[in-house]
Formats: sequence, C-alpha cells, structure tokens
Amino acid sequence: MLLTVRKRLLGTIPLLEVVSKENRNQPLPLIIYYHGWQSAKELNLTQARSLAKQGFRVLLPDAYNHGERKQEVSKVPSLTFWQSIHANLMEFGYIVNHFQKMNLANDQIGVGGLSMGGITTCALLTHHPEIKAAACVMGSPKPVAYLERIRQHASQLGRYLPADLEALLSWLPKYDLSLNPDTINGRPLFFWHGQQDHIVPYDHVVRFMDEHSDLKNISFVDEDEGHLVRSETMEKVTRFFVKELLG
Repeated sequence: MLLTVRKRLLGTIPLLEVVSKENRNQPLPLIIYYHGWQSAKELNLTQARSLAKQGFRVLLPDAYNHGERKQEVSKVPSLTFWQSIHANLMEFGYIVNHFQKMNLANDQIGVGGLSMGGITTCALLTHHPEIKAAACVMGSPKPVAYLERIRQHASQLGRYLPADLEALLSWLPKYDLSLNPDTINGRPLFFWHGQQDHIVPYDHVVRFMDEHSDLKNISFVDEDEGHLVRSETMEKVTRFFVKELLG
C-alpha cells in the first residue's frame, strides 16, 4: 500500500498526516498519536505508517513547546511539561473537528501516545466520550501522583517550586483517569509499560490495574524494558487499534 505523509498547519498546530494515497480523500477512522517529552512528531512516523497501512488516517501533532513549536524549557520544574499537556488537551477537539468538517474522518476516533503523550491520552479519556479506543504507551493514568513525584524530586535537588503549585494546576485532578475511572465507560484501553522504566513509573499502571480490576476492556502488557519502545511494541499497538476500531 502506498502511503502519503502530508505536512499540515492547523492554526498554530504543526502536524503530519499519514494515510493511504488511494483513500486520502475519503472519510476514514482517525487516530491522533502524541509524542513524548522533548520529542517531536516525526519520531512517531514508524507507528503512524504501521497504522495507516491498516486503513487509518493518522495525525501526529507537535505538542506546544516541542518540534516546530519548540521554546526554551522553563527553569521552574515541570512548568513546560504541564503546559504542553494542557495545550494537547485544549487542541484535541479542534483537530478532530477540523478533519470531520472536511469529511476526512468518520466517528471511529482513536487516541494514543508515548510517555507525555500517554499521559495526554489517559487525560483525554476523562472528557471525550467520542474517543472509541485509546493506547497509553509508557504513560501514566495518575498525573496527580506524577506531580507529587516531581515535587519530591525537585525538593531533593533544592529546586524552586511555587507554593501554590496545586492551585496553579487545579485542572489536573479532573483529568486524572485514576480519580475518574467511570469516564472510561467500557471503552477499550491498552497499556504498555517497561518494568525497568525510571522516567514514568511502571507502578502507576500496576496500581491503576489493581485499584480498578473491575473495569472491563482494559489490557496491560509489561515487559523487561526501560523507557524505550521497540518495533514489536508498535505492532501490538497497531493490532489493538485494528481489533477495536476496524474489527
């Protein structure tokens, strides 16, 4: 299958659109796939091509402060990180709406991402029932717990953090999937995480699965890996979306 990779600019959002050349003008199932911290959209092209070969229209946006939108990282720990995730959440609906208005996307919508993109993915599930399936790779469904981890790390290093940090990030608990598990509402959710991951804690997903063992349609694959995604993992993600959105 011949694929086309098109560079688009939606307002101020640079993104890559990966789709089969033959069906590029048809309404297709849509997957938005988010990259990780200090990464860029181009690094998800292998995953996007794998999905596009199966009949998806795949969009790879650059997060705020990343890729073509890159700015210097703030000296205040995690400010740029949370700002980037918040912008992803704000822009998601805008991207979907654009492609649906152009009649290039049907109502089969999937979302996925790596690391920071996985955190984005879980957060989106709390407020977007139109998402039919989601894949969180090396991410966390516990952003409030992740914020506390950042706070502890900054304190150990003697780094400055605002005293009103929780108030400044008051939106976070509303987008924490572990605190709002009912919002999953039976939708298929795939987790992959390396057991040796010291960047985004492996135990966040383990605890989430233990705490919410009653939830259906959630699958969790863990392997003896660090904060790294191999081609075999990408194939697992592709098979998941094919089963849940095309099956």
